[in-house]
Amino acid sequence: MPEYAQVANHARESVLGEIIYDAETIQRRVGELGREIGDYYEEGELVLVGLLKGGFMFLADLVRCIRRPHKLDFVAAASYGASKESSGRVRLLYDPETDVTGKHVLLVEDIVDSGRTLNRLVRVFRERAPESLEICALLHKRVARGSVLEPRFVGFDAPVKFLVGYGLDYAEEFRHLPYIASLKE
Repeated sequence: MPEYAQVANHARESVLGEIIYDAETIQRRVGELGREIGDYYEEGELVLVGLLKGGFMFLADLVRCIRRPHKLDFVAAASYGASKESSGRVRLLYDPETDVTGKHVLLVEDIVDSGRTLNRLVRVFRERAPESLEICALLHKRVARGSVLEPRFVGFDAPVKFLVGYGLDYAEEFRHLPYIASLKE
């Protein structure tokens, strides 16, 4: 790597706080979640719907750990932008084209924070008449109020800090990190 790139990476990473979950711990838990999901959905068609952009790394690792047939699609929603606080307004940027009528749908999310995005998506998907609708979240802060549907599968209970890495970002930075860390206050 060129020297200037190393300096640029170091400057960005100097705003990181502590490592909350290291890469090995994340991979171990993702494998466990994959087995739990495979055991839970014994029959029927399963469609995993990944929430972009933050959930892409988690979803990519998770689908390889689910040892049963399943389909995959994506939804993109935004509520943060370049801020550390949710705007409170959830915008759907991409709506999946997969017909989920009569199928088991598992929404795969990177982190449950305010719960606004998931509440909106649960309402949207319930209107599409799936056989069942569940949520799998890598991280759950347990601070959401008024959740329409609690995640059935949770990787980790997360601290109430702004977290980055393993797909999670701050202003589109830090997604590439193989671990999850907090930002310095």
